[in-house]
Amino acid sequence: MSRLVLSLVLTLIAASVHARPEVIEADRIVAVVGSEAITLSELKTQLQMVVKRLARQGTPLPPQETLERQMLERMIMERAQIQAAHEQGLRVSDAQLDQTISRIAANNRMSREEFQLALQKDEITLPQFQAEIRNEMLITRLREREVDSRIVISEAEIDNFLAQAGGRREELRIAHILLRAPEAASPEQLQKLREKAEDVAKRAQRGENFAELAAAHSDAPDALQGGDLGWRPEEAIPTLFAEAAKTLQADAGKDNDIALLQSSNGFHIIKLLARRGGEEEDGGVRQTRVRHILIRVDELISESEARRRLEDLRERLKHGEDFAELARLYSQDGSAANGGDLGWVNPGDTVPEFERAMDELQDGEVSPVIQSPFGFHVIRVEERRVQNMSQEKQRLSARQSLRERKLDEAYQDWLRQLRDRTYVEYRLEEE
Repeated sequence: MSRLVLSLVLTLIAASVHARPEVIEADRIVAVVGSEAITLSELKTQLQMVVKRLARQGTPLPPQETLERQMLERMIMERAQIQAAHEQGLRVSDAQLDQTISRIAANNRMSREEFQLALQKDEITLPQFQAEIRNEMLITRLREREVDSRIVISEAEIDNFLAQAGGRREELRIAHILLRAPEAASPEQLQKLREKAEDVAKRAQRGENFAELAAAHSDAPDALQGGDLGWRPEEAIPTLFAEAAKTLQADAGKDNDIALLQSSNGFHIIKLLARRGGEEEDGGVRQTRVRHILIRVDELISESEARRRLEDLRERLKHGEDFAELARLYSQDGSAANGGDLGWVNPGDTVPEFERAMDELQDGEVSPVIQSPFGFHVIRVEERRVQNMSQEKQRLSARQSLRERKLDEAYQDWLRQLRDRTYVEYRLEEE
């Protein structure tokens, strides 16, 4: 669920209803997916959400008609995945949903009560938000079953990866637009899609806003985030993108910061936004020496009480009290006897919520109160170092990087197959 971010907490205002003679337009069916209908009111609600999201990101809006078609296709893909999840018997219990929403609230540094008030302020009902999160969880579980669990990394692939990496670790930030091709597409279909991709690529090269082009044209799940893949190690980027990026420059407005590529999934337009690193690390791994204070939530201590206790401790730390001593007195973790010292921590050793908060801190800095599956924490980073990895850890890291690379490619291929076997009837243009 690391993909669940605060952008989900956007205003879901009911769409306006425009009356026609004998027809209520907001109730008109705009698409049929399997045995389910998508109505115009649902489409308008999602469009309002997207418009607010793009506005907050500062992304220029595509033409209304383009955005409407793009949003409908995204809703069709989401509906197809949810139907597939239900067909396989996947479910999200109320308890699991409740735990996830509490975690989202904590990641936004709010108590559950504060988070619900924030939703109300944005005119979002709790049932609406719960439905959004439940769908996200179902899609994640479906992907884990249908894609993630089928990725296989051979020992030979790891050997080859380590031989090619040579200890250099460069990170790239790439944005992309995917124009997905149908399964078993005809030459005519591919040619038409290629012409569209070439047109979009030329517009990007002329300096049109790439994020706007992605929102208007990309079939990828991250289209409304401008197609931005974020910072990734080169070895975790799809091979097709990584190879093309070697010839690109991260200079806005240059012709060679854009590449048009073709794969089995269709056509990709990629833009190199930035690159960093590239230094020799000799197989090293960045380690963090960290302390924490943990307050667990149980029958006697509520979430709000746990958070309040840690906020009080943070105030005492600000006034110069010793972190290790407070950890010995108050932390409900096995590390309390050592002043909350967890020792040297490798990437992946802690739960994602803890690791994200830890990675954002400077040496000596104390975190805000954060929540993890174990309870509520306050964290302090003592120091960092790059430590040579054992051969076993090098191979583990290589396996993870190869897995991330394959996952992107496999997920896009699976989505294409799912879309092609799902019955879809378009009615958006009907009067």
